[in-house]
Amino acid sequence: MPPVLLALRRFPNPRLTGIGAGLFASLTMFVLACLDRLLFDSSELVYGLLFLPVSALTALWVRPADLVTAPISVPIAFAVGVFPISGGSSGFGGQTMALVTALAVHAGWLYGGTLIAGLIASVRKVRQMRARRRYLLAQGRTGAEKGRTAPRAPQKAAGAAARPAVRADRPRVGR
Repeated sequence: MPPVLLALRRFPNPRLTGIGAGLFASLTMFVLACLDRLLFDSSELVYGLLFLPVSALTALWVRPADLVTAPISVPIAFAVGVFPISGGSSGFGGQTMALVTALAVHAGWLYGGTLIAGLIASVRKVRQMRARRRYLLAQGRTGAEKGRTAPRAPQKAAGAAARPAVRADRPRVGR
């Protein structure tokens, strides 16, 4: 086996919930932005380059049931992390303006990380659907046997059985 594959197998493989993946990405980006501010004087290039692997890890580590949350939580994490490096003057208005400007100027990194997370999540979902289909075919079951194509019989509402049926030949009184 190639050494690259062996190294990848030793890599941790956690399964985070949707909220956990969002918290992981947000906290990681905030810590990386703080380190970027201390070590590299708020370099947007360093922050953008660090955002791409965090996006990929978020999409890889989210559990299969929450795959749709990865491309949603990654842009939020970018916005959380860009706050420490955005600069801005003192006061709420100055900080907000600097944050909005930083998000607009670095939209390329934001789109790139979101695209990475979306592609990884999509590939994982397609692989999951193929594996499920192979499993069902190996079991000898199809969608028709499970009752997916057969129409369901209409069910009466709970209150419908208690009300008397209205006949067309009698006029309704009281309404």
